[in-house]
Order: sequence, then structure tokens, then C-alpha cells
Amino acid sequence: RAGRALLPAQESDNTAHRKVRARIEHVIGRLKDWKILRDCRLKHDGLWHAIRAIAHMHNLAATT
Repeated sequence: RAGRALLPAQESDNTAHRKVRARIEHVIGRLKDWKILRDCRLKHDGLWHAIRAIAHMHNLAATT
């Protein structure tokens, strides 16, 4: 509740949640900067496939 201190476990859960959420929002921001995604968004087709392909390529590059 508002104005009430969190328990230590709740505070650690919030910290972990904030870190994951920040990472996801940064990735989405980067994806929006790429020209291929801007073009897909304007045409309203293939955006989902483009995002999946780019995310997959990013994951492959991160593991090597």
C-alpha cells in the first residue's frame, strides 16, 4: 500500500523487476531505431517477423 514500507523480499523482487523491465525497454527502443523496422511499421506488414528475426540474430551474436 502507499506510504507503507516494503518487506525485504518485496524490495528485492522490485529491484529485479526494475532491472529486467529497463533492459526490455532499452531493447525495444533500439529496435525502433532500425530502418527495417521503421519501414515495416509504416507499411503495417511483417513487423512481427522482422522483430523475431532481429532478436534471433542478436541472440546468436551474443552467444558467440
